Amino acid sequence: MANAGVQIHLDLSQPKSHRALVSLTFLAPAPQVLLRLPGWTPGSYLIRDYVRQLEGLQLTQNGMPLAITRLDPASWRLDGAQPGHPITAHYAVLAADLSVRTCHFDQDHGFFALAAVVLEVEGQRWQPHQLRCTLPPGWRSFIPLPGDAVQGWTARHLDHLIDSPLEVGPHQQHSFTVHGVPHRWVTWAGNAENASWFFDRHPTFLDDVRRVCEACCQLMAEAKPASNDYLFVLHLLDEGYGGLEHDDSCVLVYGRRNLEGDNGYRKLLQLIAHEYFHQWNVRRLTPAQLKPVDYHQAVVVPTLWFAEGVTSYVDQLLPLRAGLTQERAYLDDLGEDLSRYRLSPGRFVQSLQHSSEEAWVKLYKPDAYSSNSQISYYLKGAVIALCADLHLLAEGHSLAAVLQRLWRSHGRIGRGYQQSDLLAAFDAVCPGLGSTLQHWLTSVDDPDLDSYLLGVGLSLEAEMATHAWSGAALKAQGSSLLAQRVWRHSPAEEAGLMVGDELIGIDGMRLSQVEQWERHLQAGESHAVLISRRSRLRELQLHPAPPLPSRYRLVDLPELSSEQRAQRAAWLQCGQG
Repeated sequence: MANAGVQIHLDLSQPKSHRALVSLTFLAPAPQVLLRLPGWTPGSYLIRDYVRQLEGLQLTQNGMPLAITRLDPASWRLDGAQPGHPITAHYAVLAADLSVRTCHFDQDHGFFALAAVVLEVEGQRWQPHQLRCTLPPGWRSFIPLPGDAVQGWTARHLDHLIDSPLEVGPHQQHSFTVHGVPHRWVTWAGNAENASWFFDRHPTFLDDVRRVCEACCQLMAEAKPASNDYLFVLHLLDEGYGGLEHDDSCVLVYGRRNLEGDNGYRKLLQLIAHEYFHQWNVRRLTPAQLKPVDYHQAVVVPTLWFAEGVTSYVDQLLPLRAGLTQERAYLDDLGEDLSRYRLSPGRFVQSLQHSSEEAWVKLYKPDAYSSNSQISYYLKGAVIALCADLHLLAEGHSLAAVLQRLWRSHGRIGRGYQQSDLLAAFDAVCPGLGSTLQHWLTSVDDPDLDSYLLGVGLSLEAEMATHAWSGAALKAQGSSLLAQRVWRHSPAEEAGLMVGDELIGIDGMRLSQVEQWERHLQAGESHAVLISRRSRLRELQLHPAPPLPSRYRLVDLPELSSEQRAQRAAWLQCGQG
């Protein structure tokens, strides 16, 4: 081998197969070598068992096959290697899952989360990894690594490679700069016509993205982005929403149909802001538990509320600060999130810290009963970030000051933080806030949201439902009505209803529409509900409660004092520290 480290070649010349053919070559360090495939991708806290998509692993040295022993589903040991001689692993990876954390490959494009593709060689993790690709005619590779299609791309080590998503296809690349730093934008929209449609419809898009990026720098009081060369990849699908952050790039999924809504473009800018801001918060300002990453097992990270919750809070503010969103639109978006929070019964069961710690087994594995027992650290984390920001604002500070302080003490130098470091930073900016925050994190009590909103002249007003509350949400499936959700401690739960039950009739009347059910309910009365469960009929007695709020709206107070107006203006600028 001409170069030390690990050489990876991806044969992507046959997109109709939906498989990447992988050759991975390295010098044998010893007679015995351990190979392992990562089980998850940083930023998405779920063991994904990527090995499910790996097939046909074979190892050769000097033209001869090597015997390998499987140690567990994603680990192998080879024996009898000749030290110092190259070993090549050959295998295929099925790429048929279209998400930002997996792999997808067809005649239109290819996307590869490299944690699902590249084997870790024992003793070689911190050695350089070089990647080369063979592509169909007319295709290009897009990856946030130094190098080119001829010589290949070189990662400093395996972590650097895994942190570099690979997009391939006949796509057009757009370029712009943010404070002198080069940025690239690549859109896959199924075909070139769809990508052109997007840019034709939004001619100022790249300039808008640049302004959002500059707002991120301003929030962190930095003269330029944290990355020296940044890549955006957008998968513009019919439907979808999401993203995954990396040190020098992000991958976004957004639905074309979403863009048709009044707030669709604004929501896209917020998604961009979220993933771009992560190059500071979580990628470089990183929880200590992720330094270094353990790719093979779940790691409890108690501070995901900060990594994702704070980012979810500022992602709405950043387009506003960039001058791309109107104040009322921002307040409407914030109100939607606060409404979802207020309507989440699980917040009284799971604390924010536990939500962070249990991400691996709860947030990414929801079921029909999840909302009764858990709260998203994205959602409640953003609510806590809002309350902390307004608390700081009242004391003449801002959340930006805390972020900047943590960046100086931890992010710039790559020092991982603990929960205690976060609380100490809040306390240093505003004495006493650390202990308040600790209570918000560990209890299931709501923060005094209404008082904080009052300080900036806002009120969260309830809109009541027009029908009595049963505590059951129904869905039509064919000609049947099924219980889709049953709230804990609700009349429906008390009656014995469970998710999946088919509701046939109420008080002797046949049910065929959700609206029939809602209109028929009367608070304080007893209703005989006929259901079918596992093909057996039974009758339940339901006692609906009075109507509850169906949503909340964030509204301006009729009159704002000069202090409230001043606080509002300071808040919506997101603070200067």
